[in-house]
Amino acid sequence: MKIILIGIQGAGKSTQGNLLTNKLNIPYLSTGHIFRDMAKEKTPMGRYIKETMNAGFLIPDDKTIEVVEEYLKKSEYQKGYIMDGFPRTLAQAKKFHNGIDKVFYIEVSDKEALWRLFGRDENREDDTLAAIRKRIALFHEVTEPVLDYYKEKGALVRINGEQSVADIHKEIMSKIS
Repeated sequence: MKIILIGIQGAGKSTQGNLLTNKLNIPYLSTGHIFRDMAKEKTPMGRYIKETMNAGFLIPDDKTIEVVEEYLKKSEYQKGYIMDGFPRTLAQAKKFHNGIDKVFYIEVSDKEALWRLFGRDENREDDTLAAIRKRIALFHEVTEPVLDYYKEKGALVRINGEQSVADIHKEIMSKIS
């Protein structure tokens, strides 16, 4: 099973991704976690990713696709995966041909996302108010067309992300055949 989780920052994608991993026994892959790990590396690519993320911008399509495709070559992803944070742009969605089964859009309001992000315990270097607002605006501008793309393909499932974690998980599981 190949699943994509889409939603603005703070929608609960990683929470649901980890729950799905445990339930379905397929690995969870977050491009955000991958890029944050790469940003710690003392390499030109690591510095570039760190500066780009800290400014609240998205990593360019070509670099993102390259990283994701490289990760998906690993043996643990051959039987399926739960992907979070990719594709973020229509260009990425169109170039990604990996037989996606379902795309879950965990829908929360901007206000709810901001409330959740500033209420969480983990504080990340790229979690400034300005950077978060920029990423939310970018989601609406750049990622929402991805939802239409997957809707046209019959793969998109909208989930109310303002329910309890358990209810969101239950709703997602009910949509997985």
